[in-house]
Amino acid sequence: MTNSPFSIDIAESPETRIQRLISENPVIIFSRSSCFMCHVMKTLLSSIGVHPMVIELEEDEIGVLTAQNSEGAPAVFIGGTRIGGLESLIALHLSDHLVPRLVEVGALLV
Repeated sequence: MTNSPFSIDIAESPETRIQRLISENPVIIFSRSSCFMCHVMKTLLSSIGVHPMVIELEEDEIGVLTAQNSEGAPAVFIGGTRIGGLESLIALHLSDHLVPRLVEVGALLV
């Protein structure tokens, strides 16, 4: 198995896969397919200069994400910490805390 986020280990559980992806990517969005909120999240981050890893989850994996926290998908993680969904990301941005957080985790150079 390689260290690529796209590598697949069929023996890897959904829980392990999600945790691995969170730890390997400074900014990652877990989404459902055709999720407009995910599109808005990607657009916001791109406008700042960050291009997050976006993973579309299968239904069983969304259940894992929901079990880890009360919210399901979409969910954005920055530096391994769950920020939340679209509302939380926008609130972080409007409070001027998003860019410093992205710089802190190395996802954005200033």
